[in-house]
Amino acid sequence: MSVIAEIIDTLENKVEKLFLKMKSLEKNSQDLKIELTKAAQVIQTQSQEIEALKTQCETQKMANALLGSDENKRDTKLKINSLIREIDYCIAQLSD
Repeated sequence: MSVIAEIIDTLENKVEKLFLKMKSLEKNSQDLKIELTKAAQVIQTQSQEIEALKTQCETQKMANALLGSDENKRDTKLKINSLIREIDYCIAQLSD
């Protein structure tokens, strides 16, 4: 009978250790999920900042071209032509 009691005690100890390990892993998993969510938010914020900076850079390039910079004259002409086409299209739509 004592052999069975020892086996039961050993099993109880092992099960208890397994539960502790499981709780530890669940906590670790939860912590990692929180960290992943924070990282995703940081990535989204940085992506928005990148887009804003790209827009600002394009605006500055256009402003430099309009101020007489030789580097971006071609781009400026293309952009102005594109804007003129859009305006002409809008006027045509309003005329109909």
